[in-house]
Amino acid sequence: MILLGACAGWSLITAAAHDGRPEGMLLAVLAVAAGYATGRVSGALLPVVAPCAGAAAGIALAAVLPGLSPGPWYDAPLGHSGATAALLALATGAACCAAWATTVPALRLGLRALACAAVPAGVLLDSPAGCATGAAVLLCSLAAGSARGRGGWLMGLAGAAALVTGTVWAIAADALPGGLARTLEGRLTAHRVLLWQDTLRLAGQSGGLGAGPGRFAELSRSPQPPLSDGTPHSAPLQQAAEQGPVGVFLLVAVFCWVLYALWRTARPTPVALTAGAALTALAVIAAVSNALSFTTVTAGAGLLAGWATARPWTGETAAGGT
Repeated sequence: MILLGACAGWSLITAAAHDGRPEGMLLAVLAVAAGYATGRVSGALLPVVAPCAGAAAGIALAAVLPGLSPGPWYDAPLGHSGATAALLALATGAACCAAWATTVPALRLGLRALACAAVPAGVLLDSPAGCATGAAVLLCSLAAGSARGRGGWLMGLAGAAALVTGTVWAIAADALPGGLARTLEGRLTAHRVLLWQDTLRLAGQSGGLGAGPGRFAELSRSPQPPLSDGTPHSAPLQQAAEQGPVGVFLLVAVFCWVLYALWRTARPTPVALTAGAALTALAVIAAVSNALSFTTVTAGAGLLAGWATARPWTGETAAGGT
């Protein structure tokens, strides 16, 4: 709660300094907090049913996501595929967490079938990233069943997120070898790379407070498509441009705290590692897309973190007595 409060407070400070618009950041913080609280409560009371229902809802929302976009519908060259992939990854993680939480073999098999359904859903929804991340989360969840400890696995997940974020930063700074840079640019689209380069330019010009939340679109020199959402399609780079180094630190700190909470949770190790894999997949997707601009995604991340860290209610009262 302290970290989320700091994220909200810093967005207000940077907005006041540069006449920014912090509403998007405040909404994201509120969605994460509400999702986490709901996940803790529902996960304590219904450790299997709650994540199962969340997984089904996530797949359904991914199918109707264009109607839930916070801005106008937009198309090329960026699209909304990042949010679709994020929802499918979170839905896969929730279904796998529910499967590990039950002791009924038939129910566990059915929940794993639900998790598997998210992979072909990515193909049907024209989201190769959603198909790939869903499959990765599913494989990580299966491997987590034989895990002996959590620390090494969670450190590996943190390293994967750091590697992708560092690569994105290197692409924006034109610090990669020519052949590799061209290959990645072909996968990510040239327009996206231009937006990333613009974020580093703004970050260098704006100083420690950034340019102000919500101001990237008006300060960017890159041509914006008619129906663009006005974001650089990279959460860490957007934080660097709009809220400076402190904004980036707070974003990283929230992710690291989630991994720490999963390390300390009383839930079974497969549940903790599955949730960690799904949230790491979200971090990777957010590094190359606008996934965190969607309230459904941020609320879903909070829900999954809450389910994975909830303490199942045993019916005992905290007060003394008979």
